[in-house]
Amino acid sequence: MKFEGELEEEFYQRSKKNAETTGYKLNSDYDVITTAVKGICNNKREFGEYYCFCQKRTGDKEKDKKIICPCAARSRDVETRGACRCGLYIK
Repeated sequence: MKFEGELEEEFYQRSKKNAETTGYKLNSDYDVITTAVKGICNNKREFGEYYCFCQKRTGDKEKDKKIICPCAARSRDVETRGACRCGLYIK
């Protein structure tokens, strides 16, 4: 998979490496991956962090640390549902 934007490509490669080192996989559905990567990268451009686009930011930087991708809920969600909330990471 190749992304047009440099930020998107960098984030995708970073996520792929993170998935491999943590025992997860990235979703094989092209639409899910592109939606997640673009949404998270848009948040990086707008707010300065890779906030997961499927979770609501509070505006409090300290509280919002837990929704920086990979978010704090990823492991629990992948283990219980088979995927994280936005679907980027799967079991």
